[in-house]
Amino acid sequence: MFGSKTKEKTKTNNQELSTNSNGMAQGTTCVIAPGTRIEGKFSTTENVRLDGVIVGEVSCDKRMVMGESGQVEGTIVTVDSAVKGKVKGEIKVSGTLHLHETATIDGTIIARKMVVDSGASYSGECKVGDHHFK
Repeated sequence: MFGSKTKEKTKTNNQELSTNSNGMAQGTTCVIAPGTRIEGKFSTTENVRLDGVIVGEVSCDKRMVMGESGQVEGTIVTVDSAVKGKVKGEIKVSGTLHLHETATIDGTIIARKMVVDSGASYSGECKVGDHHFK
């Protein structure tokens, strides 16, 4: 959207997603900027870039990318997610969850697939695999 026009393809759920250099899938993206705080339920049918704070429930029908300043205290339900920030609560990802080196998760992770970079941390329950989504 605003960054470099460099694109790469990522294979997720047996389909290719074209992404830009910020890791966002092509198409419309809802941006929650640093300094923004949302309390309550947040729901979107589009991609999300989160650099602010959400306290409550997050529902995203596509890909959610959380920057280093992004924080969620509550529940996240999304298709794919890349996390560089902090989550306290539950994160449920029906596709692939990627925890980058700066990610901190305190709570429950439920994901079909998960990638964890060196330096990422999580404490709590972690359930990974197809059988959690039947």
